[in-house]
Amino acid sequence: MSVIVVGKFNGDTARFRQALQDRAAEFADIAKRAQAAGAIHHRFGIGDGFVVIVDEWGTADQFQAFFSDPELQQFIASTGAALGPPDLTIGEAIASPDQF
Repeated sequence: MSVIVVGKFNGDTARFRQALQDRAAEFADIAKRAQAAGAIHHRFGIGDGFVVIVDEWGTADQFQAFFSDPELQQFIASTGAALGPPDLTIGEAIASPDQF
């Protein structure tokens, strides 16, 4: 049974967009580490003054262990994605008839 993680980070979205381009190799390295730690899916979204993550992880504990890494926290802050603590929601992933 996997979990869905939705996180909303108040941030500097222009700086974050630029970091996605300028630091693509670092993002790719983090993706590899996340997959090794139990991540199944990952996606970003950007809104007016915020960055959203939508992840699927094997377990909530796997996500929490990965996300609490101080090196990762420093990277997130350096990209402009987080101007303060994120709002995280974690729930059990379930199947539904309207899923696609």
